[in-house]
Amino acid sequence: MPRQIFQLKISLAGVRPPVWRRVLVPGGYTLDRLHRVVQHAMGWRDCHLHSFEIEGRQYGEPDPDGELALRDELDVRLDAVVGKGSRFHYTYDFGDWWEHDLVVEDAFTADPDERYPTCSGGERACPPEDTGGPAGWQALLAVLADAGHPEHARTRDWVGDRFDPDAFDARRAGTLLRRFC
Repeated sequence: MPRQIFQLKISLAGVRPPVWRRVLVPGGYTLDRLHRVVQHAMGWRDCHLHSFEIEGRQYGEPDPDGELALRDELDVRLDAVVGKGSRFHYTYDFGDWWEHDLVVEDAFTADPDERYPTCSGGERACPPEDTGGPAGWQALLAVLADAGHPEHARTRDWVGDRFDPDAFDARRAGTLLRRFC
């Protein structure tokens, strides 16, 4: 039976200008593999906890203390819980609370000449880890845009000279996805 591929649009909620990615992912992936896809496509470094919310149910890594009522993401295939047109959420870093809106834009048969997962598009750099959520990201962007701001030099040093908030390389993201997911 041919593999089914889902075209997902991943959008970082609560930020302007928008940060988003379009990825092509096998429907047979488990949610823990989808977690890795989101991490590499967006540019996160997988330093924090995460969870999925699909139709009111929470999925993630089981909490050994039992404080979080999460279903084990290792046991759930993407194609068992979503289909074309489905919308669901992924939250990363329960301190900064980065919410991602995911939409299954399309579902189709895999191209035998294509390697999956891959990234077919996107816009803007992902916020650096520990930025402070959407409000912290907006503040960081304002400081970076104002060379006269008293925190500009320190902030630029923290994010690195090569960090460009408007840059995104879909080809590089696709390479990371194929290598690590």
